[in-house]
Amino acid sequence: MSENWKQRPEGGGWFAIWLIRTIARRGGRVVARACLYPIVLYFLAMRGPERRASRAYLTRALGRPAGLVEVARHIHAFGATILDRVFLLGERLRRFNLHVSGLDALHASVDRGRGVLLFGSHLGSFEVLRVLARERPDINVRVVLDKAHNPAITQLLDALNPDIAATVIDAGQDGPSLMLAIQQAVSEGALVALLVDRTQPGEGAYPVDFLGAPAQLPSAPWQVAAVLQAPIVLAFGLYRGGNRYDLVFEPFSDGIVAPRQHRAVVLGEFVRRYAARLEDHARRAPYNWFNFYDFWQTPSPQDGAPTHESRQQDRTQEGLAARAAGDDVRGGSVGRAA
Repeated sequence: MSENWKQRPEGGGWFAIWLIRTIARRGGRVVARACLYPIVLYFLAMRGPERRASRAYLTRALGRPAGLVEVARHIHAFGATILDRVFLLGERLRRFNLHVSGLDALHASVDRGRGVLLFGSHLGSFEVLRVLARERPDINVRVVLDKAHNPAITQLLDALNPDIAATVIDAGQDGPSLMLAIQQAVSEGALVALLVDRTQPGEGAYPVDFLGAPAQLPSAPWQVAAVLQAPIVLAFGLYRGGNRYDLVFEPFSDGIVAPRQHRAVVLGEFVRRYAARLEDHARRAPYNWFNFYDFWQTPSPQDGAPTHESRQQDRTQEGLAARAAGDDVRGGSVGRAA
């Protein structure tokens, strides 16, 4: 299995994704969902690394050895949420039974006018967050995504809703440009949504305990949060089968304030707190975990905070984030925040 999740090829290719989207739009959701079964069989037969990653994760999340049927259920849940993007981005929310909790707390944070960082993950569907546009059309939602990682999906889904596509902040741009884009959006009172559960190759990370074993979570989003001192709200869009989703918002911080000399320690504690919340939801909705790679791979020397090299890297990224945000610290790049 590749140690780098970004090296895994996009499943199915452009034509397969175009085909399922066409079936969904012309035949409806029921017909399109029937197509998920051959897709699941394809992944079970042809995508060994993802199959093995699913089994390893489910064994941890369920607390017992996972079988092939459970792996198939896991892959089916992933395919179902990908398919539902066609309808969610097409603003066909009436098709879904959405249960939302914590929305009042999120609105209270946004209404302060400071801008909010919405930290999400590859647990469940991030697209279901579009329900915010229905509840509060006055909220400016900016999503930070790496458009180059899944280009076929990105191109086709962008075509479904160009207005939403125009609000995306591309995580693939250089670090200073990305940081400036996030800082500007926050300063304008926007809700900026980031995925914060995957480490980027060569970038800093914090060690955490996740589902009973050591893992790594990226440091860059938390360094951005510490520099901007914006409120942080956690978001989980959990697929419950059929047309049902639970959308959960959890206030996490009113703004990280940490002296520079203690920032690495303070941020490490925030990351561990976040890992605990992520684990809790993963155990409650185990088939929603869509990181199909070895999440617990052995860390390289630059990962985490224990080594001199990783501490130096964290200081460099921290200084670059501060510079991009207008602080008086010199530096260069924050790294990708999603």
